[in-house]
Formats: sequence, structure tokens, C-alpha cells
Amino acid sequence: MYTYRVNEIFYSIQGEGEFAGTPAVFVRFSGCNLACPWCDTDHSHGVEMTLADIEKKVGELLAGRDGAIIVLTGGEPALQLHDDEPMFFGFTARICIETNGTLPVPDWVDWITVSPKNELSPVVPRPSELKFVFEPEHIPYILSMQEADCVKFIQPLARKDGTANLREAVDFVLAHPRFKLSVQLHKMIGVR
Repeated sequence: MYTYRVNEIFYSIQGEGEFAGTPAVFVRFSGCNLACPWCDTDHSHGVEMTLADIEKKVGELLAGRDGAIIVLTGGEPALQLHDDEPMFFGFTARICIETNGTLPVPDWVDWITVSPKNELSPVVPRPSELKFVFEPEHIPYILSMQEADCVKFIQPLARKDGTANLREAVDFVLAHPRFKLSVQLHKMIGVR
């Protein structure tokens, strides 16, 4: 039996990508194999939880909320997930993961959001969506992925000072219609 280092589990609105605006239970894992300067997770915090602990808390938050999804996020959740210990077996909610794509994702995950970082080639063979945090210096890499057979999002880079390169991201999407714009809806409406 595994234990998992979990930063937090909470109920909110998915703020990004294809499911933006969808009610969701978030399981935010601690730890990551990358160190992105814009990451919004404090990787130094977390508690060890068993699968039973995680499923109990998620089940409590999902109770009576048909249509909500489960989002595994982090940090990098793929560091802690295992094919031989599937999570949420018997749950009816769609299980989604937000990953940097540098590690394999278990087969029991329903929807895979890959947000490639630092121009590393994702190892996930069939992402459901790609989400690029938009930095102009990465445009050649982003364009190299425009033929991927999935939904592709450009997300403005939210800087620590509260500004974002929204106009540049919008201009990129207008010039490259194979991409869609994704804004951090949860931050706009003031929820986690």
C-alpha cells in the first residue's frame, strides 16, 4: 500500500482548459520534478495520506454533486500515481490530471492535460489537451506542437506582480487559430 504526499483537497471551479467553469474536487499533490518560476503550489507543505484517506475526503466533497469532476494536480501528480493502485475505482466522476508530461500517466485516468515546460518533449503519448503557458521565446516550440491531435490552449503567463501577458497571448491565438485561449477563470472570480 502506498502513501501519497498531498498538499490539499478542496472543492471549487476548474479554471483552465476544456473544463473551465466545471465544478471539481481538486487533489493537489506535493512535489514536482521541475521548478517552474510561476508555479502556484508550495511544494514544501503536504501530509501523507493513504488511498483510503484520499478517497474518503473526495467522496465527502463529491456527495450530491453529480457532474463534478476530479482533478489530480500538483506539483506533478504523476510522481505519485501508480497503475497498480488505481484511485477512485467505482466513482462516477471523470478523473482528470494536470501534468507537465515528463512522466507516464496511469491508464485509469480519463482526461490528460499536458502543460509542457521548458521545451521538454512530453512522454504522454495521447494527451487530451495541451496547455502552453505563453512565453514569446517559446513560440517556435509551441508551433512545433500545433499538429497534435488534441485541443491546444495558450494561457497567458501570470507573473508574481499580478500582471499577465494577455494581449500577447490573444494576438498569438488570433494569428494561429489551431490554438484556443485559456485564462485562469478561478483567479478572475476569486476562488482557489
